[in-house]
Amino acid sequence: MQSPSPSKTNAAERNSAAALFRQAAAAGRNTLNPAELVNLLSGLGMTFAPEASPTQRPSAAELRISLNNTREFGMVISAGMGGLDAELDESNFKKDRASVYAATELTDATDFLGLFKRTLAFQRLAGIAALDGLHLPEEQLEACFEQMLALANRNSPGDPEAAFVLRSLELNPVYVGGTQLTVQAAHCEFSAPPAARLPRPISKIDKLIHPGSIGIIGVSASNMNFGRIILRNLMGSGYSKERMTIIREGETEIDGVKCVESLKALDHKLDLLIVAVAASAVYDLVDEIIETDAVESVMLIPGSLGETRASREPAAALAGRINTAHGKPGGGPIFLGANCLGVVSHPGSYDSWFIPLERLPKPQKKPERNSVMLSQSGAFMITRLSQNPWLDPRYMLALGNQTDLTHGDMLSYFAEMPEIETLGIYIEGFKDLDGLSFARAVRKAVLKGKQVVVYKSGRTAPGMGGVMGHTASIAGGPTLFESVVRQAGAIVAEDFNSFDDLFYMAGALHNKKIGGKRLGAISGAGFEAVGMADFIESDNFAMEMGALEPGTVKHLEEILLAKKLNALVEVRNPIDINPGADDEAHLQIVEAFLQDPNVDAVVVGLDPTAPSVRALEHSALRPGFDITDPKSTVHLMPPLVNRNDKPVVGIVDGGQLYDAMCAGLMDQGVCVFRNCARGTRALVRYVEARLYAESLKNRH
Repeated sequence: MQSPSPSKTNAAERNSAAALFRQAAAAGRNTLNPAELVNLLSGLGMTFAPEASPTQRPSAAELRISLNNTREFGMVISAGMGGLDAELDESNFKKDRASVYAATELTDATDFLGLFKRTLAFQRLAGIAALDGLHLPEEQLEACFEQMLALANRNSPGDPEAAFVLRSLELNPVYVGGTQLTVQAAHCEFSAPPAARLPRPISKIDKLIHPGSIGIIGVSASNMNFGRIILRNLMGSGYSKERMTIIREGETEIDGVKCVESLKALDHKLDLLIVAVAASAVYDLVDEIIETDAVESVMLIPGSLGETRASREPAAALAGRINTAHGKPGGGPIFLGANCLGVVSHPGSYDSWFIPLERLPKPQKKPERNSVMLSQSGAFMITRLSQNPWLDPRYMLALGNQTDLTHGDMLSYFAEMPEIETLGIYIEGFKDLDGLSFARAVRKAVLKGKQVVVYKSGRTAPGMGGVMGHTASIAGGPTLFESVVRQAGAIVAEDFNSFDDLFYMAGALHNKKIGGKRLGAISGAGFEAVGMADFIESDNFAMEMGALEPGTVKHLEEILLAKKLNALVEVRNPIDINPGADDEAHLQIVEAFLQDPNVDAVVVGLDPTAPSVRALEHSALRPGFDITDPKSTVHLMPPLVNRNDKPVVGIVDGGQLYDAMCAGLMDQGVCVFRNCARGTRALVRYVEARLYAESLKNRH
């Protein structure tokens, strides 16, 4: 649920803060003095008492509650430990223990109180209340958060009627006593509203990914430069030569594609122009593109625009001219890049990456491609796809340094596309306030039933420095990013491996029902059964081992008896079914677990090295006892997965000998991991996100 929009707030409430800001501004200040703070906090239902000592015991909990107008996310509310504890580095604590954060536009008082309950500050309040035999001050805190959120949203860059915007309001320490909150120290800053970028005409992204015509500039007639490689890849991916035009003076055709001497010489408006010229030539060319209005969308391949000290000022001026063009009738052209690898659009029948197909084949691995990958780094997409072709996105777009189109623009567009179910996104940094646009788009996508998996680089100071040198992005703090984007509904990956795992799992399990957090764990290897149980917790969420129904226990005992394993196996969850179990035994037990009402998801070790399992591509010792056998897991498991609506994750923990087994299962839509830790950990994160998404839908 969102906080009240500015248009719905009471005019008197608006005028109260606005009047204080106007009074301070008239005195030449951008901060409130103590008398003004008293009025402001009184309107929020709090007492400002700088000289007073807290009424609580000496061990009373000190809170910090803040509003900050951040560059990426606009107004953000945070709360956590106050006093001296607020100065401690948050990296010393587990996630959400020191402080919690949320974009004010995407939360409400009840929701944020739920977040705050994760903090050590709230746990101290709870401990003090228990010692004194008092009720927890939840009502006071919720009322405080409600007032703070209303203040933030009334005085935010998103309110067109705001004469001033709140830059920060820091309350630290805050004490809870009786029915009121007492603030011992406060600081408030405000400013004039910043100038905003014009909205990009994102409907034209359709022209970018489904172009009826493509132009290329920068193609060499004699050498295999980047432009020529892109031309060859376009033809190699099936895009018709008749729908392509090369802009090159002095040539009539290259590789069978017609040439014209300039943009003005075009006889039709292009849906897409791919620019592969030197960076120094881009500035004048972009001006010509805007002036001629000859194209709908532009792909800027060249690097170094805004990535070096010398280029930052001219690149910023170029972005300003592009922004101005969006104010013209029709919105002007949209620009992808610069420093952009390009686009792979399977529905658009084109691949503009300059990576030869022999180095990165893109065979269809899903019955229907239903995912999108968006990345600031083209190389990130290349390596992800090379290592896991089962990601198999429908569209892959490299954003580069976001001279024009941003993460928020792209996600806003694809969130509305009904055939897209999952989105994987790599981010290095946001343009001003685009983090908020991105978070809004995450929330919109999640409410439409999609899953959004995000990884943001620049988690350390050296990492942020590398980001600046790559795509000229300004990386925000990782804690703030993760808190806001996760609260919006995204699944935030902490590293490359978890991104791969979560994006793959989101695609494989999208249509499965997540009914709860009770896990069933099955394996023929003792360490694996224990390992599954060891990885059922994340920072703020834990699955639990489902308690098997008596009927399930009886059914499992019958399966074990029939397989002559009853003397070796104790029925429990997790269950270690012994290396003597064959393919059929594994899958019969999986089915029994799935039928149990106390089990919401199953992780099963498929024991490829066990002699009774048909896991080899070819067996020299037992010809025919392999994955081609109709009794093999590769044949039996896909129908089982398809007929059950609960998630099943298969674990094939073995080396290259078992790649064919994994491929055979994954090609048929079975979710497979190569060790139990990664598979179980990914499932826990995925279940947490799906359950949170359901709670968002229920609140909306």
